[in-house]
Amino acid sequence: MPFIASVSKIDLPHKIAQQEAKEQARAMFAENFPQVDRLIHAFDNTEIVTRNFCEPLSYYTVSNTFEQRNDEYLQMALNWSVKAIEDCIVQANIDKLDITDILFVSTTGLATPSVDALIINEMRLNPHINRMPIFGLGCGGGVSGMAKANALAKANPDAVVLLVAVELCSLTLLRNDYSKSNFIGSSLFSDGIAACIVKGDNHAGEKKVKYHASSSKLYYDSLEVMGWDFKDTGFKVLFSKDIPTFINEHVKEDIDRFLEGQGLDISDIKNFIFHPGGKKVLDAYTDALGVEGDFLQKTRSVMNNYGNMSSVTVLYVLEKFMNEGFEDGYGLMMAMGPGFSSEMVLLKMKN
Repeated sequence: MPFIASVSKIDLPHKIAQQEAKEQARAMFAENFPQVDRLIHAFDNTEIVTRNFCEPLSYYTVSNTFEQRNDEYLQMALNWSVKAIEDCIVQANIDKLDITDILFVSTTGLATPSVDALIINEMRLNPHINRMPIFGLGCGGGVSGMAKANALAKANPDAVVLLVAVELCSLTLLRNDYSKSNFIGSSLFSDGIAACIVKGDNHAGEKKVKYHASSSKLYYDSLEVMGWDFKDTGFKVLFSKDIPTFINEHVKEDIDRFLEGQGLDISDIKNFIFHPGGKKVLDAYTDALGVEGDFLQKTRSVMNNYGNMSSVTVLYVLEKFMNEGFEDGYGLMMAMGPGFSSEMVLLKMKN
């Protein structure tokens, strides 16, 4: 089976305290959003301490156009992707020309040619690399991207697959959108960039984290739960308060069915590598799964220190497991995203 050779993440230069973001949001929304005082506590309830931003907080107080924000996205996405990839290449002990495939995951900016093409050109990677840009999977994109990267490496045991995920959620903030969704989004979302190298089985190296299986599910009649509403001014965030309810109703059965297909059950999972959608989402996972102990400790730590970076967040959690240690046994990566959908990847992890 393929194995994950390396994971790298970016600590962006603007680490913003949640309380500072809270005060700015109050100032921005107070005049045109009557519910601001009633809902401002949402910032405290997230349990986020600091957020990862690509721009200083003052950037978000100024009105700008969708074109300006998207141009900023393109430049930032390219620059920070290159940095993450360079770190990942060193960790994986490969040459950049060894990369056979590149997957680029994002839902917070638009580019044609896609950003993977910009990366190949900027880094002078092999021009014959197979490219797969993936847009629109939102918070589920990191796990889905990992599944697809491993599918490529499973099909070609000689493959060296580069997975890059970039989400600059802060650049999608609509300065003059005074909706509840935009206000709540401003309490959660932040920016992140991560890269992973997945190698096919013919490659040597420490095969500590090996791919085992994956699952993807789209829930019928749930399209309105999470996503974007595209406006002249840019990306308007949509998400429902029903997400934790959705998790409570479906996730235990879905995980049990997936694991049963692999001859396993929830007690076989030693490492829970979950996307932290927010405190209520993590509480819903805890209630639904009934696993003893703080099995989401690393996930909560990433959320506390970075915020919700959409697809990228789960890769920060994976990086934490790989660098700080994990238990021998199975690992389960999981995220839920627009659709409404769930994505799972089962890993075999051995020190």
